[in-house]
Amino acid sequence: MRAWKLGRVITVVDRGLSSADNLACLRRAGGHYIAGMRMRDGGALVEQAITWIEAELERIKTQREREARRELSAKARQKAEAAHVRAECALRDHPTLKRWIRQQKNGRLVIDRAKVKAEERLDGKYLLATSDPDISTEDAALGYKNLLEAERGFRDMQSELLLRPVFHRLEHRIRAHVLICWLALLLTRVAERGCGQRWPRINRELSRLSQVTLAGPAGTVVQTTPLRPAQRAVYQALSITPPARVSVFEPA
Repeated sequence: MRAWKLGRVITVVDRGLSSADNLACLRRAGGHYIAGMRMRDGGALVEQAITWIEAELERIKTQREREARRELSAKARQKAEAAHVRAECALRDHPTLKRWIRQQKNGRLVIDRAKVKAEERLDGKYLLATSDPDISTEDAALGYKNLLEAERGFRDMQSELLLRPVFHRLEHRIRAHVLICWLALLLTRVAERGCGQRWPRINRELSRLSQVTLAGPAGTVVQTTPLRPAQRAVYQALSITPPARVSVFEPA
């Protein structure tokens, strides 16, 4: 921050970097963070965890019933019950599995079906967390959207604008290649904001505009195909003069 001469830095990360250790590391740098995280992962892993809890509870129940039918001394019965209680406590205090477990008044554990049902409604929903107490909800959402735009910029540079692979070996040529791709990205964003459309659609529409050469006994004419309404709208939105209908006319 001192090198950049910035008084305030907020780092934006997605759920792949939003672990507690990473967020604490960002705070040690002296700034704040906006982190996107999924409210519930859901899916097969949750079902597997609940199935495992059910199997473990059933195992404890079956073992307790089996021992109740056996003739055991008071000390042996007390020892067996202590083992069952330890197994139940391990489930109840498990750092991950305890969220789906509820302890009844008699001490027995059951799966909290209401909690499971409530969490299912959070599947696919995301939460934005920030360490900055002064940032507004709107600014937090805008900051995270800017991260998505930055990631889209990297994708567009590598795909649409052919940043990679780089077919150069000399450093100054590599730098020039990257700079040209960056300038191209800047122009695409200017075009997107001016037209209110994404670049692939703009590019697809303008690519349909062609220039043809007609040659015959009377001479040669170079002209463009007629402008479609969508193409004309792009030129008007960007205040760009469209290409002339006829650019070359050479009578024989």
